[in-house]
Amino acid sequence: MKTMSHEQLDAVLETIPDVRDGLTRTERIILYVLDKTQRERAGRNVPTVMLYGRVLEYVNLSEAEFHVYLDRLGVRGDGR
Repeated sequence: MKTMSHEQLDAVLETIPDVRDGLTRTERIILYVLDKTQRERAGRNVPTVMLYGRVLEYVNLSEAEFHVYLDRLGVRGDGR
């Protein structure tokens, strides 16, 4: 039996939704950062570019991947 490297295991775990709420790790991070940033801004909307920059502190993903996650989460972006 072949064992997975740490990186391979992380990639697999990222794609499997959590049984508790169906969110992946990245989705949970995006929602956490969104909530935290909204609180800092006294409930005001968070610009997508600001959210993306802050999410990058936790997860490495392209801008296109980020927008796919936002669409999946139902988060409304700029200009929609």
